[in-house]
Amino acid sequence: MASDTAAIPLSLYIHYPWCVRKCPYCDFNSHAQRGELPQAQYTDALIQQLGGLLQQYPSTYERTISSIFIGGGTPSLVDPAHIQRLLDAVRTQTRVVDELEVTLEANPGTLDEGHFRGYLNAGINRLSIGVQSFNDRSLQALGRVHDAADAQDAIKLAQDIGFARINVDLMYALPKQSIAMAQADLATALQTQVGHVSLYQLTIEPNTEFAVRPPKVPSSDESWDMQQVLSPMLRKAGYERYEVSAYAQAQQQCQHNLNYWQFGDYLALGAGGHAKLSRPEAGDLHIERYWNKRHPTAYIDAAADGSFMGDQHCVPQQDVLFEFLINALRLKGGFSLQRFTQTTGLRSAALLDVLQPFVQQQWLKVSAQSVQPTERGYRYLDEMLLHLLPPSE
Repeated sequence: MASDTAAIPLSLYIHYPWCVRKCPYCDFNSHAQRGELPQAQYTDALIQQLGGLLQQYPSTYERTISSIFIGGGTPSLVDPAHIQRLLDAVRTQTRVVDELEVTLEANPGTLDEGHFRGYLNAGINRLSIGVQSFNDRSLQALGRVHDAADAQDAIKLAQDIGFARINVDLMYALPKQSIAMAQADLATALQTQVGHVSLYQLTIEPNTEFAVRPPKVPSSDESWDMQQVLSPMLRKAGYERYEVSAYAQAQQQCQHNLNYWQFGDYLALGAGGHAKLSRPEAGDLHIERYWNKRHPTAYIDAAADGSFMGDQHCVPQQDVLFEFLINALRLKGGFSLQRFTQTTGLRSAALLDVLQPFVQQQWLKVSAQSVQPTERGYRYLDEMLLHLLPPSE
């Protein structure tokens, strides 16, 4: 079933891979800063890759970028002048929507008034501040470079300077954290009156320091109890849970992440960046993914011949359904059947056949127009997705 790729939203992800030091729980492509960062060379490479992608995927010239997300690492280590130059290149070489959401991830302890003003002037209009906790003991256990006072100061400074869209990242189920400690963290975040809170459970990921030396963390039952206490606090304060880990006041949802969860397309620039692009071929819709070379030095060196990509592949048809569901079922409101056919090129009848067992278990609600997780289904989302995994070859 063919689909119109021009109707699929397109975003842009940009990765700056450096941080002050690697946190023990982090499995992202981030590299501890050693000496002066090659900011100019790296930004040159980002701009060069953008031009190369537009040549490799010429249809993107006809599509409009709906959001930009600059992540890391710690992008707030980068001088605003380089961010300005990069965003100017994006606006010059591509089409962007009039009300473009441009997000920058920022960590307390790497920010000052000059950086904030520079980012705002460059076109950054949304900040995602990686607080994680307002408890100094918890921050130390997480290996963070800031303390609670730094976090509160950074949020207030951003608000005073004029950022109207701010997200605070918080984690719970931290080492030796009690429910009362988690409540205190969230209460402090709510007092700042930011428009968006991301609330993540700490998980021990492979290839991290915590995987080698696991800390003592709350059990799965204790973590669930924490989540059951924290969600009502957010709801009472006027934050709607619109995704598994995302809570927002009215008109404050993260547009870029919504595009991920709705199975939209996205270009990726920078070391280790991953992308998803849809393209029609012989009347069918094909979904292609590429990812860039991971190490920042290798990425910069690739500017010599434009070989920024580490690899690329076309998603097998039997995997497309699962890839859609692993994203779209994260949304509290679910998804429309129209969105499913538009972004996958598959018929909705095939989807409904696969989902029928979960409808019978009352994990999903299905209508003629949409699919939505129930409260029970939201609790068992991971289990549901395990059942939906495509068979291994």
